[in-house]
Amino acid sequence: MIGRTAPHKRVLFAGRSHHTGVIPWRLTLVVLALAGLMAACGSGSGDGAAPSAGATPDAAASGSGAAESGRPDPTGVPEVDVSRTIVALEDVVFDTFDGGFTRLSEADANLIEQLRDAIRPIYEPRYGSADDLPWLADDDLVLGYQGGGTAFAYPFNVLNFRELVNDTIDGVPVLVSYCPLCGSAVVYDRRLAGETLRFGNTSALYESDLVMYDHGTGSYWFQVAGRAIVGELAGAELDVLPSTVATWGEWRALHPDGRLLIGDASESFAGGRYVADPFEGYGENVNRGRFAFPVSDAASDRRLRAAEVVSLVQVGAERKAYAIAMLDAPVNDALAGIPILVLASQGATFAAAFDRRVGGQVLTFDALGPELVDRETGTTWDRGGRALSGPGAGAQLEPLPLRRAFWFSIVSTHPGVPLYGE
Repeated sequence: MIGRTAPHKRVLFAGRSHHTGVIPWRLTLVVLALAGLMAACGSGSGDGAAPSAGATPDAAASGSGAAESGRPDPTGVPEVDVSRTIVALEDVVFDTFDGGFTRLSEADANLIEQLRDAIRPIYEPRYGSADDLPWLADDDLVLGYQGGGTAFAYPFNVLNFRELVNDTIDGVPVLVSYCPLCGSAVVYDRRLAGETLRFGNTSALYESDLVMYDHGTGSYWFQVAGRAIVGELAGAELDVLPSTVATWGEWRALHPDGRLLIGDASESFAGGRYVADPFEGYGENVNRGRFAFPVSDAASDRRLRAAEVVSLVQVGAERKAYAIAMLDAPVNDALAGIPILVLASQGATFAAAFDRRVGGQVLTFDALGPELVDRETGTTWDRGGRALSGPGAGAQLEPLPLRRAFWFSIVSTHPGVPLYGE
């Protein structure tokens, strides 16, 4: 670990060029994208053709049946107002994809525009079935979201390279977000004060986490917090939506009729480039203090290892963290006075949370093989919160907002957050 000193606080940093097998992938792939390839962060299959200005996916392929029309032009985004900020500008750093970074306090307008959407978000998602992504294995992770009675799966292997998905599902404008540098998978509601925002990628990071921008004001947003940190909207926060992280095999078993992200308006994700995970093993580097970008002292909370995967469950304004790999049974807990159920896996491959109340009755859950049983009625439940058999058959537990991320990222966002089991 190499110590670096900022004017107002100490940061922890390790040079990315020394991260064997992890960061060089990201550098090489995105440099290719900046050189003109249409697929961000990589070369490979796909038609490579840009969509026309008004192109939209088929109605049957979009989440809502009516995707937002037109691929937004990132060069038309307003310049970020750096006079309005809730963080130090020098702590927001742009990945220049050459082994270094440039601080926002030193970046010029040309660099900011050049790097915008270098890691290309998905503005017009297309959905299909498992047959459309033959490389997707049962043990590959997906971020799951449900809306309008339909389950949607977003493979981590795709999100590694695209990071952001803008869509509207069952009338709700959603942002599916993932930062591979901190393992942070979060789904947000894109509505703020009556306006629907559309999000792109700045190529910058704060606390070694993805910094997004909104197309309307150009404000910068800290991904894992869902909070605007620089610009006109600084201080505003997005609402977190319920989501689940699971293996593809488990998600598909829970939702056999669900839909799978298979491409966008310009590319099919069926190509082989998505098979490999360039961030495999990256967490161990983080556990050794080798962060890809500067982080503050808040990231060094010693209660858990830096890259321990946790679920941050939220009820109202209260939050609690649960170390996923340390939970070998359903957790019956309470948060903000609400009885909750937290589900996880020792392999850190599953993360979900639910309200334990059904029809005014509080249930207590135990494991029953791969499923669950409640003590009060003896009803059997699946890990998607659905009652399968018994007196309560047909009931559905209400899912709760959840962030899944590395510990350092969670405590950077919520210093001193309560940790289950303390």
